[in-house]
Amino acid sequence: MSRAHNWQWFLELVVPNEYHVHGIKRSLVVRETQYQVAEILESYQFGKMLILDGESQSSERDEYIYHEALVHPAMILADNPKKVLLLGGGEGATLREILRHPVERAVMVDIDEEVIELCKEYLPHLAGGSFNDPRAELVIGDARAYIENSKEKFDVIISDLTEPLEEGPASKLFTKEFYTTIKEHLNEGGVFVTQALSVSIINNKAHTAIHNTLKQVFPLVRSYHTYVPMYDSDWGFVMATLGKDPVKLSEEEVNTRLEKLGIINLKYYDGETHRAIFSLPKDLRNAIAGETTVIEDNKPLLIARRERFFGA
Repeated sequence: MSRAHNWQWFLELVVPNEYHVHGIKRSLVVRETQYQVAEILESYQFGKMLILDGESQSSERDEYIYHEALVHPAMILADNPKKVLLLGGGEGATLREILRHPVERAVMVDIDEEVIELCKEYLPHLAGGSFNDPRAELVIGDARAYIENSKEKFDVIISDLTEPLEEGPASKLFTKEFYTTIKEHLNEGGVFVTQALSVSIINNKAHTAIHNTLKQVFPLVRSYHTYVPMYDSDWGFVMATLGKDPVKLSEEEVNTRLEKLGIINLKYYDGETHRAIFSLPKDLRNAIAGETTVIEDNKPLLIARRERFFGA
């Protein structure tokens, strides 16, 4: 009788001296692009995994949790948005969720074309055909340069950018100056949402800094969270609006809006989930309330590159 032997491991550093360990069947590809090191591994528990600069991004098994949580609360709050801008999102899964809605145009701006092509080859089901949707427009380029040079306004802007690692492509995409530009490109009633790193009690400083920075720019800012098994962490998001409040959406209203849009086959998000993810534990609320850091171009949020081990 044959059995699998977990002799290969991917160890991801969560904080100093804490690791999340994945048993790996095989490494499918390792590619050093112009901007980062991209890997696609096949794990026993999560299936194929996209890893960028040693940081896990998406897996076949649980990616829907992250992507539904990132996209649908903002889209539902904006109430039938027509024009959406996506910053990042290389594997195409965020774009896939946006295009469940009856949008007229969805622009995706990502700097690393090689990562997109690798995902098309090794993880095509994550995009679910979204790159071929006639409503989608893919722009290869820097997200900040794109929005600073654009005169267009959007109903929803979604930031699915990688962590601001030292010397990484996202280091200037979490600052007050960048968020000010984002605000200028929102239509009246527009909604901005960003992935905002871990909200674990041992690792929430970056999240609270992002929240506080957005508070300097937008009149209404809300954090929310969900547990992502692949990250082995309670993961944070921050939504910023020109006045609309996601907390005021009732469970019934969320379900009604989803039903009217014909979005009935989601695996994670619905009205009850909406209510749960915007309910923050007391320690996180206190950490957000006590945060004073403002991330600026001359004082960026930089996360040290983490050690990465893969082998016996």
